[in-house]
Amino acid sequence: MAEVYLHGTGIIPFGRYPDRTLEQLAVPAAWDALAASAASSTDIDAVYCGNVYGGMLPAQRIAAGLGLTGRPAYNVEAACSSSAVALHLAVGAIRAGELDTALVIGVEQLSVFGGGTLRLNATDPDVAQGLTMPAVYAMRAQRYLRATGATVEDLAAVSVKNHANGALNPNAQFRRLTPLDEVLKSRPIADPLTLLQCCGSGDGAAAVVVSRHRPDARTWPRAVQVTASVVDSGTVGAHDMTREDLTTRVAGQAYAAAGIGPQDLGVIELHDAFTIAELLYYEALGLCGYGEAPGLLREGVTERSGRHPVNAGGGLLSRGHPLGATGIAQVVEVAGHLRGSTTTLEHRPSVGLTHCTGGGISGYDHAVCSVHVLAVN
Repeated sequence: MAEVYLHGTGIIPFGRYPDRTLEQLAVPAAWDALAASAASSTDIDAVYCGNVYGGMLPAQRIAAGLGLTGRPAYNVEAACSSSAVALHLAVGAIRAGELDTALVIGVEQLSVFGGGTLRLNATDPDVAQGLTMPAVYAMRAQRYLRATGATVEDLAAVSVKNHANGALNPNAQFRRLTPLDEVLKSRPIADPLTLLQCCGSGDGAAAVVVSRHRPDARTWPRAVQVTASVVDSGTVGAHDMTREDLTTRVAGQAYAAAGIGPQDLGVIELHDAFTIAELLYYEALGLCGYGEAPGLLREGVTERSGRHPVNAGGGLLSRGHPLGATGIAQVVEVAGHLRGSTTTLEHRPSVGLTHCTGGGISGYDHAVCSVHVLAVN
């Protein structure tokens, strides 16, 4: 199958833009990706857009603003994993020889809804009983603390790390340091989670150009290849709330496809919607064993200076979490580290991973999980 390379990336600063349209958020990020790739309109064979709450046909609406009509435009909704799934579909089409080059966009505008938790499916049995995503993760945190001996300070330390990283990211929505004491004393949301342990909603957009052609060495001296792209759905039934079986399964498939192991990962962007999630995903991605995630964090392994930097761009906790934009924003962040255009790490990695889950559906562990492995080639 054809190899797939990144040719251009684009992103706007995440924040709150209630006076803009969805198209006005997406088009600048897409233009930046197209400009960085030096692709003309005739080079783009298809447009993919990941979005959740943007209404009908956002891909076609955005394509019109880019002059990219008259070609396939695909709309993908998979909750928080929407644009990661869109990228997976584009990569699959290129590998299968169905097209040469695609533009993949992730965009979301949550500020138009005001505030509060995400709107979930009203017909879902758990939602009908009043269950919210913060409550779900609070229950998981309580279980994990009891099962492993981890502490509330371990949870808060995730927020401290990611906000410190986000303070260095010009595209992050929340760009300030949050000391441990401030995290612990911030407003309670769902015990043991406080406000600064929950990702913020907002608006954002990111885009990438992917192609079967190797990029010009003058613009991409370190060509970034998509060496694995895996998407899978969760299962319905009894689940251990302290483990992430779906992520473990998808990550294992991605490692096998890329010919690597977790020990090879030099930079990781994972789905830290809540502090407990990051700890659970350390273990699910194979960075450590069960119950060992707090120790990994305490030892500095996942810091910018560590062996496996995690969420060096601030993650969802600091960058913000405009659902449809997150998956591609993670790819933009990792690609920047791999090609050397982002320099906040103390080393230059050769392999990176992005991880995005999505969906709060009754009975599922998670509805969907997407993992991409990127490597310089």
